[in-house]
Amino acid sequence: MADDTSDDHFEPEDRVDEVHTFDLRLLRRIARYLAPYTWHIVLALVITLGASVLGPLRPWLVQKAIDNYIVVGDLEGLRVIILFLMLALVGEGLLSFAENYLTQWIGQQAIYDLRTTLFRHVQNQSLSYFDHTPVGRVITRTTSDVEAISDAFSSGLFTALGDLFKLFFIAYFMFTLNWMLAVVTLLVMPLMVWVTFWFRRNVRRQYRETRKQMARINSFVQEHVTGMHIVQLFNREEEEKDRFEDINDEHRAAHLKTIFYYAIFWPSIEFISNVALAAVLWFGGFRALGGSALTLGVLVAFIQYARQFFRPIRDLSNKYDTLQRAMAGAERVFGVLDTDKSIDEPEAPIALDGLKGTIEFENVWFAYEEDNEGNPDWVLKDVSFKVEPGEMAALVGATGAGKSTVMNVLLRFYEIQKGRILVDGHDVRDLRLQDLRERIGVIPQDVFLFSGSVRRNLTLDDPTVGEKRMRRAARTVQADQLIERLPEGYDQDLKERGSSLSRGQRQLLAFVRALLYDPDVMMLDEATSSVDTETEVLIQRALEQVTEGRTTLAIAHRLSTIQDADKILVMHKGEIRERGTHQELLAMDGLYRKLYDLQYADQTVSAAGGGDGQVATGRRQTTQ
Repeated sequence: MADDTSDDHFEPEDRVDEVHTFDLRLLRRIARYLAPYTWHIVLALVITLGASVLGPLRPWLVQKAIDNYIVVGDLEGLRVIILFLMLALVGEGLLSFAENYLTQWIGQQAIYDLRTTLFRHVQNQSLSYFDHTPVGRVITRTTSDVEAISDAFSSGLFTALGDLFKLFFIAYFMFTLNWMLAVVTLLVMPLMVWVTFWFRRNVRRQYRETRKQMARINSFVQEHVTGMHIVQLFNREEEEKDRFEDINDEHRAAHLKTIFYYAIFWPSIEFISNVALAAVLWFGGFRALGGSALTLGVLVAFIQYARQFFRPIRDLSNKYDTLQRAMAGAERVFGVLDTDKSIDEPEAPIALDGLKGTIEFENVWFAYEEDNEGNPDWVLKDVSFKVEPGEMAALVGATGAGKSTVMNVLLRFYEIQKGRILVDGHDVRDLRLQDLRERIGVIPQDVFLFSGSVRRNLTLDDPTVGEKRMRRAARTVQADQLIERLPEGYDQDLKERGSSLSRGQRQLLAFVRALLYDPDVMMLDEATSSVDTETEVLIQRALEQVTEGRTTLAIAHRLSTIQDADKILVMHKGEIRERGTHQELLAMDGLYRKLYDLQYADQTVSAAGGGDGQVATGRRQTTQ
């Protein structure tokens, strides 16, 4: 596959000015994806050249038939010319078939490489890229924008070259037959060139604007289909319909402007070609009537050449339509390829055969965004802690305290700005991402399941995961009973995002998926928050088994789930304010105590059956 590493960078998104400056660089970058198929391209060019010769050859044969055989009544010679005409027609048809098939094959191979490169690039980006890029826009880049380039590969470039070859051979035959008539035919070319450049300058800008509006439509539709339950829950159908109509209207207006330029361009080209044909008839007719040596065969041939000459020009204009879409699509596709927010891999990574499980944060600072003044808007502020092998550490705190961010930066979904994160004494930036992530099992709060079977969602099509290993992991978290109750068991087809399962069932499958690789470290993001009581009991039993002997880092909103943790880290506004065991933190009477009292206030009031002072006393006596 072609490797698109280049200094020819393009603006990734919505610029619509100065569009003419990128053409050569765009074509050069597109050509890199054709390089692996050089010999196929050479063969296609030879075939295209042959087909381009046979078309202009026919009027020349007609001229010979009229002047050399029909006029003098040579029927034998006429039969030979007719045979050559038939061979030229058949040969042109066969070569055109071969040209079309081969160019389509080359185009599809190149597009396969480009789309694969684009998807791999998007897949390698850090989560910060997707925080700022709408999903609909990414879909547009990998589908319709790439497809526009495909049209140029498959039918645009080679057909345009064929048309240029035809123009060259037609001009050659015309000047060979009669240079004066050839000059008359070409007198309209300056006007045609001016009209073409006017069209090119305007339609390119409109194509960019049209594709920009199409990306907006895709983003809007994708977002609202995904969040349709919210739209319907709050009765926002009419308002969202109005918003969509506004976006759709802007797309329609942009597309209509493109149509306007075509509505002017095509009739103009047709008018100019008819003027040229009239000039040939006028000049040739007067010359023939005036006793010139101009023959009837030459005049007939020139009429055919005039029609043939302007047909490739019209076709080139049509191909220009295809190339304009390709250029607009290529600018956006290469804009994505030039936007690199991937996590850097170390040049000399430290090899990991496994982890003991020591996790240490040293003065870690991290910000997702900058504030209005351009300074980092810190989410983690000087965070330091250490978890020894086999320990369970819990992160608690209010929403937005930075708990999930700790997990994100440990797994290097994002890069920290200051400090160090160590795993078994190694900076995570010195480890390969694959080594780091395959040794850490994650149970997210919001489980994502793909369309496909239960088996595919558990193994993610990893060939190293066998049937026995998968079923053993399912039994460990007691998910095997759930799976076997499904009509088709492990082969049950799940709907998009696993919508056919309850949240608790999806959570159980996430446990199986994490345990399949026997991780050395477990990370739990409120793993029991989305399950019913019965399922929670199953998961709690499984957690006791899977966390034993493993370092565990857990985010907890319900403090009842982490009271047995070896250490609890209380986070507030990106800082660790308190740390200790459950009993130690309660004794501090600080933030943790407030969180605990808020969660257990109702139960304590019910148990104490007294006033405020009695409630406080009762809580302390009960919990300590």
